[in-house]
Amino acid sequence: CCAGLRNLLQGLRFATKYYYKHNPPQTMCPYSKIKPKKCHILDCSESTCTHRTAPPGSILPCRFFSCKEGTKIPSKRKQNTSIITSDLLHKNLLKSEQKNWNDISPTYKAMTKRIKEKLEELHNMYTLNSGSPKMRFGENVYFEENGCIFLAKADDVDEGNADILFSIEDLGFSDAFIQRIRISPDQSYMAISLKSENSEEATCIIMKLGNFPVVEKVIPSVFSFEWAANDVLYYTTQKNLKCQNVFMTTFTYQKHTNLVYTEQDARFFVDLYCTKDRRFLTINSNSKTTSEVWLVDCRHPFESPALVQARTTGVIYHIEHRKEQLYILTTYGEPAEYKAILADNYIHRINLDTSSSGKENWQLVYALEKKTKLVDFEMFSDDCIMFLKNAGHLYLSVISFVSHSVQSIKLPTWACEFELESHPEHTTSTCYFQLSSPVHPPKRFAYSFKENNLIEQAVQEVPIITNCHTTRLLAKSKDETLVPITVFHNKNSKELHRRPLLVHVYGAYGIDLHMSFKEEKLMLIEEGWILAYCHVRGGGEQGLSWHRDGCQHNKLKGLHDLRACIMLLHELGFSQPKHTALAAASAGGVLAGALCNTDPALIRAMVLQAPFVDVLNTMMKTHLPLTIEEQEEWGNPLEDEKCMKYIKSYCPYQNIKPQCYPSVFITAYENDERIPLTGILQYVQKLRKAALDHASRKSKKGNWIPNIILDVQANGSHCDSSWEHSLDE
Repeated sequence: CCAGLRNLLQGLRFATKYYYKHNPPQTMCPYSKIKPKKCHILDCSESTCTHRTAPPGSILPCRFFSCKEGTKIPSKRKQNTSIITSDLLHKNLLKSEQKNWNDISPTYKAMTKRIKEKLEELHNMYTLNSGSPKMRFGENVYFEENGCIFLAKADDVDEGNADILFSIEDLGFSDAFIQRIRISPDQSYMAISLKSENSEEATCIIMKLGNFPVVEKVIPSVFSFEWAANDVLYYTTQKNLKCQNVFMTTFTYQKHTNLVYTEQDARFFVDLYCTKDRRFLTINSNSKTTSEVWLVDCRHPFESPALVQARTTGVIYHIEHRKEQLYILTTYGEPAEYKAILADNYIHRINLDTSSSGKENWQLVYALEKKTKLVDFEMFSDDCIMFLKNAGHLYLSVISFVSHSVQSIKLPTWACEFELESHPEHTTSTCYFQLSSPVHPPKRFAYSFKENNLIEQAVQEVPIITNCHTTRLLAKSKDETLVPITVFHNKNSKELHRRPLLVHVYGAYGIDLHMSFKEEKLMLIEEGWILAYCHVRGGGEQGLSWHRDGCQHNKLKGLHDLRACIMLLHELGFSQPKHTALAAASAGGVLAGALCNTDPALIRAMVLQAPFVDVLNTMMKTHLPLTIEEQEEWGNPLEDEKCMKYIKSYCPYQNIKPQCYPSVFITAYENDERIPLTGILQYVQKLRKAALDHASRKSKKGNWIPNIILDVQANGSHCDSSWEHSLDE
């Protein structure tokens, strides 16, 4: 069976594909419930139609398993001279940069060796001791370690008595890793998604469990999947970074696969989620600003999905369920932040319109305070727990449906990131989660609903970080808005103004800066560096309004915020410009690259990973897979001249000019599906020429010329990669 599966997967060319950040990067990933979830393994939880004959999201009867009626097979276009010339230019630029990197990289050999040894030491000390999350179903416990999935009895799991259900290595795919696991309600089937680092598409493998687990089915190009019943699996397929089709497949009696939903609006991305009590499977169609949810009744998984509320521009909502009541988490109403609403009579269509006759059945359960970010939430039988962020601090808000009370708990001041553990049983009385920061390894906590208290879990002995100080600051931006900064430095460091400073920025898509534990951040602290995280507008650190204030025609506010943050750090004695470096990834490259053009004297170096640096040209190319849906973040320069001029005013590539630039190091990926490599190659060439032009005009003796280096990785993808690949980078 394994040999047959290996041949099948090889036939699907699986070995050359696959990735990830919880999540959701977490860069341009879609919503899963509330946030783009990091897809950790135990989380239970383009063409444009001119004449549209169906609504934006269409439910298809099970019998319609064919392609859309009237779909045309695209004909191959003849390659014209301009395309050939462009392709040749791209190859020449790439070849030139690869030669440049091969000439330069040996210079850093000794430094690389030292850093690699130190990171391996820290990884072995902290990460390997943290253990893997475990998922409990009754008396059975499932967990993943080193590419294997194990099953153990709850009483034996700590004794090391476990059976192997699945092994990647046995199938001959050591370069792949397990992204997600879903166990069917009766534990008779297990669905697993596998990825490698070279693609964002995954392959789903369905195992029939029992005394001798066997592979039941293999489904390529899958994004999300959930069990609607013991032998009924719903899944979405991914193509060109888009998820627009939902399928249902069965495994007993009359086995069949049907297309049940299709999304026709290119701005929307479809994923699946099961409510905590497994009463409903939700089909969630989300754009950057609007959402729509369809419900599949898990008691009748073959019936057509029911629409909760037709999409309303600017309104996002998500669904949970408990005790025959529907709970809606929505941005509807003022202020446009998340609110928890109880909707009675949910069998009837729910309407968000204020004139709706159903509105009198709505009850406001909880509303967020101003400038508060809802990071995640989890529904239990008698309680709901919300993970919140306000001014950089993390909180828990526990809503009791029994006592009708809300309890707020402030979490440790060093904590910057939540990681909610899997809770398949909604009747549990304890919620488990992990807290971490860039320099603090994950620490496990539990909240007891019965005792109403927070408990720090005793785990394997892991060294405690005691020499790192955490400071939170507020910088005043150009329009007087206060921008949060989180700063880490060694308590024993003296003369901080002489210490090197690494500033981090993102500021896009309403996504927070990634602040979970990284060995390299702790290494920098131990070596005397200062780390600063600037929570600028455009990100999501202070709620949805914080994002709205930094996107489209407000994008320059994020740049003003970043400038104010760096200037405040220097004013307070945290390093100085000649010892300051700026780090950004993906869309964070827009603000970092813009600052490099407007205020190059504020920093000495800039480090970018898969950066978005050519906004204007990218947003003009509608054939690229993400351009249409990205218009809600950047605007549409093709139809709006003001938008075009505005993008041009801050776009890093468009504003390069001869001046004294900082040194720049960029990592890019040859097969990146999100950020076209051509744009990065042209950016590096233009930046290098501008720096050299400036140096040639200044004939001063000893005139400084910055290093501008591009490392193009043949492997890897836009999203986070494995530990081994990250270590090499």
